[in-house]
Amino acid sequence: MLRYATDWLGVYREQVNALNVYPVPDGDTGTNMHLTMQSVRRELDTADQQSMPSVARAISYGALLGARGNSGVILSQLLKGFAEVVRDHPELDAKTLGKAFAAAQKSGYGAVMKPVEGTILTVARGVAEGAQKGDTPEKVLENAILKGQELLDKTPDMLPALKQAGVIDSGGQGYLYLVQGMLASLRGDALPPAPEITNYAQQQFENEEFGFCTEFLMSEATKPIEEIRELVSPYGDSLLVVGAEGYVKGHIHTNEPDQLLATVGRYGKMLKTKVEDMSEQHTEILGMAGAAARAEEEVPPSGLVAVANGYGLVKMFRSLGARIVSGGQTANPSVQDIVDAVRSVSADKVIILPNNKNVLMAAEKAMELMEGRAVVIPTKTLGQGMGAALAFQPDVPAEELVESMTEMAHNVTTFEVTRASRTTNITTKDGVTLDIKEGDVIGLKDDELVQAGGTPEDSVLEMLNKGFEGQEIATVFGGPQKTEADLEALVERIKKDFPMLEVEIHAGGPDLYDYLLTLE
Repeated sequence: MLRYATDWLGVYREQVNALNVYPVPDGDTGTNMHLTMQSVRRELDTADQQSMPSVARAISYGALLGARGNSGVILSQLLKGFAEVVRDHPELDAKTLGKAFAAAQKSGYGAVMKPVEGTILTVARGVAEGAQKGDTPEKVLENAILKGQELLDKTPDMLPALKQAGVIDSGGQGYLYLVQGMLASLRGDALPPAPEITNYAQQQFENEEFGFCTEFLMSEATKPIEEIRELVSPYGDSLLVVGAEGYVKGHIHTNEPDQLLATVGRYGKMLKTKVEDMSEQHTEILGMAGAAARAEEEVPPSGLVAVANGYGLVKMFRSLGARIVSGGQTANPSVQDIVDAVRSVSADKVIILPNNKNVLMAAEKAMELMEGRAVVIPTKTLGQGMGAALAFQPDVPAEELVESMTEMAHNVTTFEVTRASRTTNITTKDGVTLDIKEGDVIGLKDDELVQAGGTPEDSVLEMLNKGFEGQEIATVFGGPQKTEADLEALVERIKKDFPMLEVEIHAGGPDLYDYLLTLE
């Protein structure tokens, strides 16, 4: 049911995005909920299909791991409550399904410090109430949808922003589509065609400074969730800090994303971060609304899709015209993730930048499935991807861009500094044997291990001393736990040893990495 519900929501993703106005117009409610469900589906792929505890863990863990945005985090908690009930039952009968939806509602409300009616929580309450009636799972889902729809229709009367825009709540609509998808799975209904989007709710609002939608996923937390929530709360609003399966997930709208992540990062192992500039996102949505009315012949010859993580890198790729697929070294996107991204780009042909050797095969498979509408440039590092993206021109046919973009990619040297995940010893290409302990700093040049030991900053300088070949520009991205002061101190060290090198610094490097540095 949940697999099919993911596909069902995917059909309506852009429609849900178009409804979004609350709590701020960040415009991606449908996308965030769909990405959250795709993460659940990936965990279900590896679960024991004959064990309900295994399936329940996949639901809870997958939802938390993949939760995106305010709506995605709340959805993860609804699914967590659902999973806690079904975990102890070998099959889903009507009574158990009703209990599961009731537990979902309770978990969702419990995750929000100040629950607001007129949101996804209201619809979850309606679904839970309706689910208490019916003598078969199909009847339970029918009643859940009816009551959920009844409350969804009332959301404009509960939130003035919805009434102003003339829409129902987007998160509530997304949740109801998931329940509809579950019912469609039981009935064997075919997926409907995607509705045409002609109007975006955000056209009702003036562009203003919305701040940054900031998220983090952390393991091995040294403080309880309640204390982390208190630690984060002074930084902004729309706050959610939740946990499951030993992980802590946070979401907040703030004007200080760098300081927030550096502060939280002191109390655990930061696994994933995401920062979206909501004013830029708002502008992008308004552009999409205008595009809906433009003629088909205006479609540009080329589009660009890039796999990336780390909000600074994501922002740079977007500024160069790329649609982003979230992922990389520690979270490889699926073939379907890449296909979905290609399909969302309005262009005759789309260039895909995998930016990681582990993503290359998935990108090539996605290219095959797109039957001539996509081409892959086999970038193996984020640095190569940035080099290629610099040569991208949407008004030039993709076939003509491949050679120049490939050449630009090969002109970039990428250095990455991270920590060893296990104890080992490795002999480098230069014949040097490195004895590495778990947790040691390690340095990679163009994805090949070349250095171990010392501080992250020592690693950068050691690799530069070995790998500098007269390049002119160095671009440094600091990881989630690196402060502005850390970056500035590193730049001083680089300039001292390489005075002719122009150095640019950015926050928002890849998750789990201290630094990413490119030379060109």
